[in-house]
Amino acid sequence: MIPLSLEAVAAAVGGRLCDVSDACVLVTAPAVVDSRTVEPGGLFAALPGEHTDGHAFAADVVKAGAVAVLAGRPVGVPAVVVDDVLDALAALARTVLAAVPEATVIGLTGSAGKTSTKDLLAQVLPELGPTIATVKSFNGEIGMPLAVTHLVQGVRYIVLEMGARGIGHIAHLTRIAPPSVGLVLNVGTAHVGEFGGQEQIAQAKGELVEALPANGLAVLNADDPLVAAMASRTSARVLTFGVENDADVRAVDVALDASGRASFTLTAAETRARVGLSLHGVHHVSNALAAAAVAVGLGASVEKTAAALSRAVLVASGRMEVTDRPDGVRVINDAFNANPDSMKAAFMALEAMADGRRTIAVLGEMKELGADGGEGDQALALVNDLIQPGDIVLVKGSHSVGLEHTAVCLTQPDTVSSSRDR
Repeated sequence: MIPLSLEAVAAAVGGRLCDVSDACVLVTAPAVVDSRTVEPGGLFAALPGEHTDGHAFAADVVKAGAVAVLAGRPVGVPAVVVDDVLDALAALARTVLAAVPEATVIGLTGSAGKTSTKDLLAQVLPELGPTIATVKSFNGEIGMPLAVTHLVQGVRYIVLEMGARGIGHIAHLTRIAPPSVGLVLNVGTAHVGEFGGQEQIAQAKGELVEALPANGLAVLNADDPLVAAMASRTSARVLTFGVENDADVRAVDVALDASGRASFTLTAAETRARVGLSLHGVHHVSNALAAAAVAVGLGASVEKTAAALSRAVLVASGRMEVTDRPDGVRVINDAFNANPDSMKAAFMALEAMADGRRTIAVLGEMKELGADGGEGDQALALVNDLIQPGDIVLVKGSHSVGLEHTAVCLTQPDTVSSSRDR
């Protein structure tokens, strides 16, 4: 984090110092809300949780090296006391961002593929300058400000996922971190039960491009009509990407190898370069195109962008994570979460990898779909004697039902666990 004294933190968030012996002591590490992840020199934001209150861990985090606690009340250790910790966290993020005016904020949103695309951008944009990106999938009103606090001097690009559960959420995030580049991947059916329909999802996702300045850049998916229509909602320059439709940045000659890894020819500005992805699943072609469009739109060459995409590796666990066991069983761990669009992509990847081998899918429920949920997404049990050497096992579902643990267990050569046992 940009070094800030506790006195400066208090001024930035409108708080008061409590139990602080030295107001000049510096906060030098990122803010966290999980007491287990605090770093020496960091700041702990004490938020109330579902099962406990962060204030209860104040003494522990200071003992672990935190400089102070961002708290709603005195906690007996050095603290910046504020009326609302979440609002203070947003104010802190704005202050950190303002301290690095040369950093270009790239916001991205979509119903599916945000984290994978963010990870690709984090591996492509260093061709243009030092880059940092959202930690894991921290993309909401808590996670995104936390991600901003990782910013340090010298960073040229900061890539921020922006998620939403309703109208106005992304607009709120763009007020915390005003973007110069806005990337919209797709409007799918994830969280449709919370939004009320795809049109409402499109309305919410489009808040990102509405926040762009006139000299900004909107990167839109030409293959998604609801996303393409967002061009009318921004005064920024528009750059499109796509596979199926005409776009400024396109993928042609798409092919899959026996492991479901895609290759394609990246075309932009009458220049072509071949890309060979190490990621599994044809859906990553669109994610790679999105990252390429941002990079090219910011001035990167097509050739260097293609080379960087070809070098990119899987970063986030639980998303098309492929492991081959010693007995020949291949486990595809895509259990981080599920929605109809990601489920379709997972089954397409499973089919591409099959090549005559027997395939097994272990499916968890898909939540937040409202009336479209149905009974077909009930979790299935995977029993030990169902798996035979050479099988391909896809573990797909929601992290809330424990399938991530099932997938991890399946990768162990001596143990095959049932989701029923978890």
